[in-house]
Order: sequence, then C-alpha cells, then structure tokens
Amino acid sequence: MKSGIIFSFFTGVIDTAHGEKYRKIMKYFIPEFISALVLYSLVGLLDTYFIAGLKSTETYATLGVTNTFLHYMTKFFEGIQVGGLILVGKYNGAGDFKTAGKSFTDAFWVAAITGFVISSMMFFGAYWVYYFCGVPEDMIYLGAPYLRIVAVKIFFMALYLTFVGFMRGVKDTKTPMIIFSIGAVVFIILDYILIYGKLGFPKMGFQGSAVASVIQYLLMFILAAVIVFFSKKNKIYEINLFAPFQSLSRIITLIKLSIPVVIDKCTVAFSYLWLGRMIAPMGKIGLATFAIVKDFERIALIPAVALASVVTLIVSNDYGKRDWVGIKSNAKKIVFLGAFMVSAILIVIAIFPHFFVHIFDKKGDFTDLAVAVIPVLSVLIIFDVVQLILSGAMRGASNVKTVMITRLAVIGIWFMPCSYFLSEVNIENTAVKFMLIYSLFYIGNLIMAIVYITRFRGEKWKTLDPSGNNSK
Repeated sequence: MKSGIIFSFFTGVIDTAHGEKYRKIMKYFIPEFISALVLYSLVGLLDTYFIAGLKSTETYATLGVTNTFLHYMTKFFEGIQVGGLILVGKYNGAGDFKTAGKSFTDAFWVAAITGFVISSMMFFGAYWVYYFCGVPEDMIYLGAPYLRIVAVKIFFMALYLTFVGFMRGVKDTKTPMIIFSIGAVVFIILDYILIYGKLGFPKMGFQGSAVASVIQYLLMFILAAVIVFFSKKNKIYEINLFAPFQSLSRIITLIKLSIPVVIDKCTVAFSYLWLGRMIAPMGKIGLATFAIVKDFERIALIPAVALASVVTLIVSNDYGKRDWVGIKSNAKKIVFLGAFMVSAILIVIAIFPHFFVHIFDKKGDFTDLAVAVIPVLSVLIIFDVVQLILSGAMRGASNVKTVMITRLAVIGIWFMPCSYFLSEVNIENTAVKFMLIYSLFYIGNLIMAIVYITRFRGEKWKTLDPSGNNSK
C-alpha cells in the first residue's frame, strides 16, 4: 500500500540508504548553477539594467515583450539543434565518423534555411509581431526597428547553435562554454558602449543593444566554425558543407528527432508570449510590470534550472541501472533543495520589493503595481520549481512524451482559455487582475507537477526505452 504523498516526500528527503548523498548532488549542482548564473542569466540582466538606465518605461516594457518573443525563437532553434546533436552523437559513438560529419552538414543546412526564412519573416513582419503581442501603437514603432536588427542575430544564432550541437554530439562541452563566455563579454562591453554612446561611438539607445547582440552571435558563429573546421581532432569527420542532403532517410530522422523537442521547448515559451498578450491591454505599466516579474522570476529560478539538469543526469543513470527507489529518492531530495534555494531568494525579493524594483524603474512609473503583485506571485513560483525539476526527472527516465503531452494539454486546455476569459472580465483593480491572470500560469505548473507525481507513483514510467517507447 502506497504511503501518503507528503509522508512519502519527507521520507525520501531524509533517505540516506537510497539515491545520492546531498554532498554528491551539490557537487553536480555547483557547476550547473555557475553556468546558469554567469553565462546566461547575468548577460540578460545586465542588458535589462542598461536599458533601464535610459529611464524610459516604454523602452523597458518594449524590451520585455521583445525578450519574451526572442526566448521563444531561441527555444525553437535549440530544439532543432538537439536533433543534429543526437544524430552526430549516434554515429560518433558507433565510430562512423564520416556519417557523423554528413549528419552535421544536414543539420547545418536545415538550420540555415529555417533560420533565413524566420529571420526574413521577423525583419519584414516586425510590426505584426508586436501587433500580435497586443502592445500599444507607440511601443510597436519603438520596437519594430529593434526587432529588424535582432532578426539578423536570429539567423547567426541558428547557425551557431548547429555548430554547438555538433561539438556536444562529439562530447566536447568545454568549447561551447568558452565560446559563449567570449561572446558574453563582448556583448556586455558593446552593449554598454552602444547604448550610452561611449568611447566616441554614437548614442544608439535601445537599438544599440540589438547591434551588440548581432555582433555577439556573428562572433560566436565565426569562432565555432573556425574551431570545427580547423581543429585536427575534427578531421576524421570529413565535414563538407557544400554536400548537404545526401540521404533522405537521414533528413527525415533529423526532423523526427527535432520536432518533439521543438514542441516541448516552444510550448512553455509560447505560454509567456500568450501571458504577455493577455496583460497587454493594461498598457505600458502592465507590460513593464510583466517584464520585471519575469526578470525576478528568472533570477529566483536559477537554482531550479540548474537542478533540473542535475536530476536528468542522475535519473538517466539510475534508470539504466533500474534503480527505481533511488530515482524517486533523488527526485524528492532535489525538489527539496530547489524549493529551499528558490524560497530563500524569493523571501529576500518579497521583503524588499521597493529596493529591487527601483533598480529597473528609475522613474517610479510601475513600482506601485510591481510591489503589489510580487509578494503574492513569489509564493506561487514554487509550483514552477516542482514542475521544472520533475519534468527533468521525467526526461531522465525516458518519459519525454509524457512531458511534451502534459505541457501541451495544460497550456492549451487550461492556461490559454482561462487567461483569455479573465482578460475579458471587467476587474477595476489592475493589481488584482494582473495577479489573477499571472496566477493561472503557476496553477498550470502545479497541474503539470501533479501529473508527473501521479506518473511516478505508478509503474508505467519504468517500461520505456531511451527513445520514449514502451520496451515491453
């Protein structure tokens, strides 16, 4: 007979006989945390801080909307990258280095063509992107020139991520980290110089950030290409970018591998786009508050994001050993660690909201609204922590389809219809309406977490092979 969920959870948290010790979990966690903090979150936060220094609420709100859309695009191309990574890794592991090189060539051209099409659509359809997001007309005309420049970055990002997929496929994870570190430093320096017009450069303001991002990804693409093509250890792959699409079956396999990952990654990213669309009728103040809540959420969730990667690694190894008790014990321990770490950050933000909001709201336009909603939403973010870590555990246990289907169902059946209904309801108190709409997103995360917990408490999750199909 199964024990109660709460009792079972705390039993797993203090379990010293099964799963990894907390010391071992922290050993995996620290490098992932540093990478997530320094290489990814810090860059975006510094850019946001520089833009906030322009003391324009419209610009800050427009950046928030744009970053939400760009996050969606990034997840899309990350999904495509994974397909190439899997194929390259498969053939590399089998010692078929020439086919691994051909797989990279195929993945490169799929990404190049897709990237060119999407970048072109962004460039010529910049106005309609913001129109879909429902932002005010003045913000559309502020953001459209920015997005046209960033469209060029998206193309180079698609190419760069393909090279990263190849390097990871041949078990080189250090080089992508070094390249991104170089690109991040260059971006931060240029971002500051171009936004404020330092060292003799013209003051470009908002568009300076876009130009800096284009240079960043162009540089990273060039560095990645030089390393892949001129490194002696890569000669065995006989890479020839001018001989793509030699195998139709390989192209079909690449697409089949990429589509589920693209759907999974883009589903949650789209939910933020939709959330912004529902908040847009509140005007620039509502959108600026949406931007700062997302920024604080990103800061708070850094430990959870790192732990989600850790749990996937640990569970995948335990799954291979069929250590079912160990998997559950590790998942509970990591959920506990994530909830504790994120809660500590959220408590500090919730106690001193005025201080943190003022960092980004120099004029005080949206401080009152942000301060009113942040403490309440901080409590609900814990649902996202549980969902993030358990979805990572599900992937480690080969239940990738469970994660994809759950996310699609919750976002499509619960979050989108309910948030649309609330956005149409006449609620005079802006803070209440904002919190209700945003809360639906976190409640959706709770529903996902419940699905994953129910799955783990059953038996079917134990019978899947690495591709996610039933092994029996």
